[in-house]
Amino acid sequence: MLPRRYTLVLQDPRTGTERRMTLAVRPVLFGVCAVLALPVLVGLGAAWKSYSDVSGLQANYQSLKVENDSYRAATEALTGQIESLQGAMADLYARSALEPTLARAMERLPALVKARAMGGGTAADSTARQTLSALTSPEDTFGLLRTILEGLESKLHAVRQDVERRTALAAATPSIWPAHGWLSSTMGSRVDPMTGGDDFHPGLDIAGERGQPVYSTAAGTVRSAAYRGNYGNLIVLDHGFGLETRYGHLLDFTVKAGDQVKRGDIIGHLGATGRATGYHLHYEVLANGALLNPLRLLTQQQPRAE
Repeated sequence: MLPRRYTLVLQDPRTGTERRMTLAVRPVLFGVCAVLALPVLVGLGAAWKSYSDVSGLQANYQSLKVENDSYRAATEALTGQIESLQGAMADLYARSALEPTLARAMERLPALVKARAMGGGTAADSTARQTLSALTSPEDTFGLLRTILEGLESKLHAVRQDVERRTALAAATPSIWPAHGWLSSTMGSRVDPMTGGDDFHPGLDIAGERGQPVYSTAAGTVRSAAYRGNYGNLIVLDHGFGLETRYGHLLDFTVKAGDQVKRGDIIGHLGATGRATGYHLHYEVLANGALLNPLRLLTQQQPRAE
């Protein structure tokens, strides 16, 4: 059995002085074991901390992966909506393209008439000009995408309205000759064919054969179809946007007040009723109540040959 205590004797060889130290075995062993165990414990602690850190990183990675997948799906959905809206706008613009001659006729309309049709523009959204390089988080990205999407939806609505108004104005523009025949009198000053005096002619006279069809020059509503003094049998069409056309000296009517007509529809037949010297159509165009020279809007230089 090992003794419980040891005595160490230290002697100075020069002087012979001795020093004695008594050591207990158990505390020494404990101290030695503690010194040897300390690195092991430190290593175990470091390993446990590393394990905890790795577990936390893995959990964070999984969370970020799920969040990233969600962001990616939402971004793709928003991007798809944006592309769809852009495609819809491109399609609307393509559909709004007009025949060049009709477009030129529309351009010759008075500014007030075009203003009634086109309305006001929409201000550009300056927020949508923000660049992606300035974004610092997914929330910023989503915010910008949503802003762009809202802007595109607003623009699509404005474009659709603009196209609808433009299409309606195109349909309402009196752009075709109202009858076959030949132009016998233009708008402006002339010699009165009955009195020989000075006269102002408020429209066009198109001479032709009795009973020839008379056509609506644009889409509109029949405001009236009745006999009216010097005009004889007169049809008045309201085309909207302040535009109105009149067709005088008709033989008869094929429409009545309130009817809807399209460009090219037959509305009556050429005659000589009222103050007329022969078979012809008297044709007028008014814009906001003021006379407009019909020749400005016609897409052909001469009446159509039958």
